[in-house]
Amino acid sequence: MTSAATPGPADAPAAPAVQGNVTQLTLATIGFAICFWAWALLGPLGNSYGQLYDLSDFEVSVLVAVPVIVGSLGRIPIGALTDRFGAKVMFPLCAALTIIPVLFIGFVANSLVWLLIGGFFLGLGGTTFAIGVPFVNNWYPPARRGTAIGIFGAGMGGTAIASFSTVPIRDAWGDGAPFIIVAVFLAVFALASRALLQDSPAWSPGAGGGMWARTWATLKIPATLQLSWLYAIGFGGFVAFSVYLPTFLQNAYDLSAGDASFRTAGFVVLAVICRPIGGTLSDKVGGVAVNLVCYAVVTVGAAVIIFQPGLIPVATIAFLAMAAALGGSSGATFALVAKMAPPGTVGAVTGVVGAAGGLGGFIPPLIMGAVYGARGDYGIGFGLLALTALLTLLFTLGPVRKRVRANAG
Repeated sequence: MTSAATPGPADAPAAPAVQGNVTQLTLATIGFAICFWAWALLGPLGNSYGQLYDLSDFEVSVLVAVPVIVGSLGRIPIGALTDRFGAKVMFPLCAALTIIPVLFIGFVANSLVWLLIGGFFLGLGGTTFAIGVPFVNNWYPPARRGTAIGIFGAGMGGTAIASFSTVPIRDAWGDGAPFIIVAVFLAVFALASRALLQDSPAWSPGAGGGMWARTWATLKIPATLQLSWLYAIGFGGFVAFSVYLPTFLQNAYDLSAGDASFRTAGFVVLAVICRPIGGTLSDKVGGVAVNLVCYAVVTVGAAVIIFQPGLIPVATIAFLAMAAALGGSSGATFALVAKMAPPGTVGAVTGVVGAAGGLGGFIPPLIMGAVYGARGDYGIGFGLLALTALLTLLFTLGPVRKRVRANAG
């Protein structure tokens, strides 16, 4: 295929020193968290912007979802570019460019249209996932990749930082303060990663060729679309909750913006903790088994929320159970990517699968906003989530398990 390269991660030796692996993994995880922090800035402020600019529920859901879709689709070219140029080039470049929309939203955007434009480019922060996965994959041997990529994936906790900090920082220091702080962190990481980040000796640049040709070749890999579906539901569900849960909690349970953001941060933190656990368990018992358990939990949890039970304790338990399951599934799915992607294509496969995950996070907020606007409750939305999780469980049990067995053989 057009992206074929010299022997890739699965055949190449691990990095010569374990300490080097840990250092590079840590740096990549921190950078990923900072970029995701930037990517999630609009979520905690969605209802505030809605009140300021008199937006409908659907318009608020579009506003918080725009960075998600751009950060998702952008992973396809960014993943292919990472295969070709390496993380040492792509990580600092994407972090530096994300500073522009962060400051634009904080200090220039003054209407829904300008916020949407800023949110579009803010999506660049979300593309860094497609840089970090192939980078970490190349630093670790196959038997440890599930754990390593799960640890890197914990950088999605940047969304928790956004949930915890954005509203309190704004209330304490002014509307522009969260954006200034994030821009500074992005700048520091861009400089540090350019100086300290090192591509693994196991990595070699992918061959040239057009981006579309490389993407088409990636889509023809049998495992790509199957894993894309799993990640669309697992990570997509996490993203959807991280950006829309504050709005849901305010509308359904009449919480304040600060209280809703704090509870959302708890959801995100638990999902982040469970992501490396999912990766580690996949190394031990297999990614299929982990995904089956996770989607069973999501099915039950979403079914419970259909009836909008009391927040304490029933709804809280259901949401936290779903958080753990969605985080575990995200880690398990990328453990499968690391094992199933052909050598030299991990970045491209990551881009497509990561894009699917982000797209999975784009659609639910729109559905939830439209359902609430039309009916005044969220029952139908959570019913669709329960049905989708159940179908994903059956899909994992059938075609995905068959593909994994074929690869192992």
